[in-house]
Amino acid sequence: MRFVLWIWRVVWGIAWRAGIVTTVGLGAVVFYFYAQLPPTEELLDARARGSVTLLDRDGQVFAWRGETFGGQITSDTVSPYLLNAVVATEDKRFYGHFGISPRGIASAVSINLAAGRGPLEGNGGSTITQQVAKLLCLGVPYDASQWKSEADYEADCRAGGIWRKIKEIPYAMAMEVKYSKADILTIYFNRAYLGAGARGFEAAAQRYFGISANQVNPAQAAMLAGLLKAPSRFAPTNNLKRAQDRAAVIIGLMEEQGYLTGDEAAKALANPAQLSAAAAQSSGGFFADWVMESAPAFLTSETTEDVIIDTTLDPVMQAKADAALAWVFENKIKEGSNAQAAIVVMSADGAVRAMVGGRQTEAAGAFNRATQALRQTGSSFKPFVYAAALDLGWSPMDFVDDSPLTIDTPGSGPWSPDNYDNEFKGMITLTEALAESRNIPAVKVSEAAGREAVRAVAAGFGLNSDLALGPALALGASESTLLTMTGAYVGILNGGSSVTPYGMNALRLKGETEALIGPGGGIGERVISQEAAQQLVYMMNQVVETGTGGRARLEGWQVAGKTGTTQAARDAWFIGFTADYVTGVWMGYDDNTPLVGVTGGGLPAEIWHETMARITEGMAPRPLPMIIPLPRTMPQPPQEGVARGVPLAQENTPAAQQEDPVTNIFKRLFGKNN
Repeated sequence: MRFVLWIWRVVWGIAWRAGIVTTVGLGAVVFYFYAQLPPTEELLDARARGSVTLLDRDGQVFAWRGETFGGQITSDTVSPYLLNAVVATEDKRFYGHFGISPRGIASAVSINLAAGRGPLEGNGGSTITQQVAKLLCLGVPYDASQWKSEADYEADCRAGGIWRKIKEIPYAMAMEVKYSKADILTIYFNRAYLGAGARGFEAAAQRYFGISANQVNPAQAAMLAGLLKAPSRFAPTNNLKRAQDRAAVIIGLMEEQGYLTGDEAAKALANPAQLSAAAAQSSGGFFADWVMESAPAFLTSETTEDVIIDTTLDPVMQAKADAALAWVFENKIKEGSNAQAAIVVMSADGAVRAMVGGRQTEAAGAFNRATQALRQTGSSFKPFVYAAALDLGWSPMDFVDDSPLTIDTPGSGPWSPDNYDNEFKGMITLTEALAESRNIPAVKVSEAAGREAVRAVAAGFGLNSDLALGPALALGASESTLLTMTGAYVGILNGGSSVTPYGMNALRLKGETEALIGPGGGIGERVISQEAAQQLVYMMNQVVETGTGGRARLEGWQVAGKTGTTQAARDAWFIGFTADYVTGVWMGYDDNTPLVGVTGGGLPAEIWHETMARITEGMAPRPLPMIIPLPRTMPQPPQEGVARGVPLAQENTPAAQQEDPVTNIFKRLFGKNN
């Protein structure tokens, strides 16, 4: 017995001394952290970068980029439903502990072991105070020189494990000494990440519901509190049903803990939270990414300020373009196809109204086939060949010989283009040649007008990326993006002036009214004469009325456009316009696999028709700005295969068409109206 008592005294002596040492050591560490903790106000906005909010042409939010911070809220100003939902979900003993909850940790360890995980893997049993400690990264600030990215820094801050838990304890206790429970909740409400780029409950309430965090009802509060467990997984913008199911669990906890009456809980369950119209907007992501890229990075992707961008996006047109593409793929294309398509809708001044950069994806940063895919343009380039000729004084009714052609190209040898149908039609008008998209006439016109003239016109309209040097220039051997091609066609519609496509009307800092940056584009310099442009519009109208673009016809509307199919059918295009809007469509495979049975006059024209039929619904048709030429007599073909006919009549014929070719060209080059 004496030996047992001696052992007890030794153990007790060691224990109480160790306890004193531990307590003193813990107190010293707590005091160390306490001395470092700043005032509450300095801990509310944790972001190292700002955010960008994008507004459509009606001033409504349609997209966010970066992490938004809705503004500071406190535990006193937030909705009581939200405060209670957070406490009920995350730490029901919050008001009774001193930063840590041994019972909560023991319960979490038991749950983890029962699930076959490590004792601290999965459920951590963290109190709200400990979660705030993690959000503050235990007082370690972000240092760009020490971390690859903010994401790596935050991942390390949230890491679990025994050592992390041990460090959390004194820090959490220091917070309980330094701050009141209300202050700790205030920090939590402002710093917590809640999915979809929302930092803090105010930003989340605005993003998901379009209201302040002090206005949320029980159902909305439960959905917001449910995000704390897994923000990305339970974000209602990712899966609304999953978010509602999670909210139902939170409502049950609130009722169980007395924060909601039975009637209030039943009402919240019967009327689950719904997304606001802006949050439910699932389209416009490609457009938003493009606008972000078109402005300086220090004011967009790398901004340290909160930025507002007013854009040209028309949400109704965007929804219709999305629906049109989905309808065509659902009804016209076999199931399981990996083919892709893109759409751009643009006003006559270059303002982009809608953009679909691909199907089945709208995630931020996704590959945008409308702006990033450089593809051969094929016959959709041919209007610029004829534009050069018309600007030199030719007429849509001049003749070109559609007969075999061989051109000796230095370094490559003889080159003999073919027509799509492998047939030759002899003498045909320029209008017929374009309408039927015949290759040999396009090459002959290009050679007669001069490749440099064609290149100059194409470059003037914005197609200046590595234009082909040889005769294949006329057949669209060069590459371009759908956005650039659509913008070039806008120049034809607007009377021959170039445009720079743009999606941003103004960029300003949040809370400011004065714009830092204005519109990023618009109408530029004249490229071809208005007369030449209006003659070309007529020729392109005939593409739809009598040629390869027949599937694009719109009942009651005048339509002009051009089909395009590249070598081996790797790309198919249709770009066309009414008097109000130019819409471009591209279709193909991302890996350049040839399309099977698809040409520009097929599915792309159908996508165009479906898009524009929806967009023009309810609109009053307006005539195209075109000059309809008089027919001409057919002359004998000259040696180079291009001939100018003689007008059958001169009444009501534009003066430029009444003069002989030499005088006409001379006046255009040197006259007053040049």
